[in-house]
Amino acid sequence: MYPLSGKDKITGMNKEISPEYQQALDYIYSFVDFSRTHQENLSPENFDLSRMIQFMELMGSPQDDFPTLHIAGSKGKGSVSAFCASVLQKAGYQVGLYTSPHLRDFEERIQINQQPMPRELLVSYIEEIKPAVSRIQGLTTFEIMTGLGFLHFSRQGVDIAVIEVGLGGRLDATNIITPQVSVITSLYLDHITILGDTLEQIAFEKGGIIKPGVPVVLAPQEKSALGVIREIARENQARLVEVGRDLTFKPLSRSLAGQVFEIRAGESQSGFEFTIPLLGQYQILNAATAYAALDLLREKGFPLNTEDINSGFGEVNWPARFEVLRVHPPLIVDSAHNPASISKLRETIDDFFPELDLILIFGISEDKQLDGMLKEILPRTTLLITTQADHPRAMDPDQLARRAEGYECEVEVVPVVSEALQRGLSAAGKRGLVVVSGSIFVAASARIAWFEEH
Repeated sequence: MYPLSGKDKITGMNKEISPEYQQALDYIYSFVDFSRTHQENLSPENFDLSRMIQFMELMGSPQDDFPTLHIAGSKGKGSVSAFCASVLQKAGYQVGLYTSPHLRDFEERIQINQQPMPRELLVSYIEEIKPAVSRIQGLTTFEIMTGLGFLHFSRQGVDIAVIEVGLGGRLDATNIITPQVSVITSLYLDHITILGDTLEQIAFEKGGIIKPGVPVVLAPQEKSALGVIREIARENQARLVEVGRDLTFKPLSRSLAGQVFEIRAGESQSGFEFTIPLLGQYQILNAATAYAALDLLREKGFPLNTEDINSGFGEVNWPARFEVLRVHPPLIVDSAHNPASISKLRETIDDFFPELDLILIFGISEDKQLDGMLKEILPRTTLLITTQADHPRAMDPDQLARRAEGYECEVEVVPVVSEALQRGLSAAGKRGLVVVSGSIFVAASARIAWFEEH
C-alpha cells in the first residue's frame, strides 16, 4: 500500500481518506514505478514512448486539447514551472501545472490554478482509464500519472498547462506533447545510470524535448552541454533564446523575505525590476529563465504585461527549496540532491547565515553522487545527522554515516526523519542553523513532521 498521511500538507488539518481514494492510489502504485525502484532496474531500455502514445490514443489524445509549456533540466525545472504557472494565473488564465514528485499528497502533482486535483475526480478517472490501461503491456506508474494529468487538464478546459519533465526528456512520458515553448534549465550530471555519464549525453537526453519549429529557452550551461543543445535546436530549426546572452539579469538586494533583481532583454532596452520570495541566487536565474519563456509565450498569443509578471513572481509558492520554516533558531528545508545543488545550498547558507554552526540533517537516495555532495557540504558542517526517508531507494543511514568518515564534523545516526529533526533542533541552541537536505523525500518528511507539531 502506498503510504499516505491523513493530514493536510500545510495546515495540519485532518483530511479524510476514503477507501475509494486509497484504492485508487494502490492501483496507480501497483504498476512499475521507476521512481521507487532500486538502482539496478534504472536502465535505458525501460524507458520508451510507445506505451505512452498508445495509452493516450486510447483515451482520445487529451494532451492535444490545450496549449503547453514544456520544461526539462537537471536543476531548477520545478521552480521555473512554478514561476511560469504563477504568472499565467495572475494574468487571468486557467493554468494546469504538472510536476513531480509530490511533497505530501499525490494530487499535488496535478493542479489547476494552484488547486490540486480533487480526490473524487481522481477516483473517477482511475475507473475510467482502467480498460485502456489493461490493453497496454508494461505501462508504468509515471505514465499513468502523466495520462491522468493530461486527462484532467483536458476535461477542465485549461487555457494552458505547464508540464515539468519527470526524468530526462527525450523518452520521458511527457514528451508526447508539442508545446508552444520548450525550456531547458541548468544541466548537471544526475541519473547517470539512465541518462549517461557525460554532460554531453545528459544534454542530448534533455534536448530531446526540442520540437521542430518550437522556440526554446536555455538557461546558462557548461560549454559542452551548450554545444549539444545548440546543435539540436539548429537541426529542428527551433529558435534558441539563451539566458545570460539574449537576456541578462542582475541581483539588486536580498533578505530572508525575498530577493530583488533586474532583467534586461537586449542591450538597448531598459531593465525591469522584480521581487521573488524564493531564496538563493539560483532562484534569480530560474526567474529569468521563466521570464524568457513567458516572453516567447507573449509572441505566441498569450498577452502578459509586466505587472502580471511582477505579481506572479512575487506570489510564487514552491516549498522545500531553501524554505525557511523558522527564523530563531533558523530551520531550513531544502531538496538539493546532487553535488551542484548542494554547492548552491552551501553558498546560500553562507550568504544568509555565515556565522552560524551548521547542523545538517541528511538523507539521500542510493543512486545519488554521495561523495561529491559530502565534499561540498561537510567542510561547512558542525554536526551531521544521517537519516532515511520511507522510500525503497533511500540509503541506509548507518552506511551514509560511514561514508562521512574523514570529515571533521560530528556524526549521529537517527533513522526516523521526525526524530532526526527533533535532535537537530535540540542541538541548535543559540548558534545553530538546522538544514534538512539530500533528498526531496527527506525534505518532505521533515515538513510533514514540522507542520504536524506547529
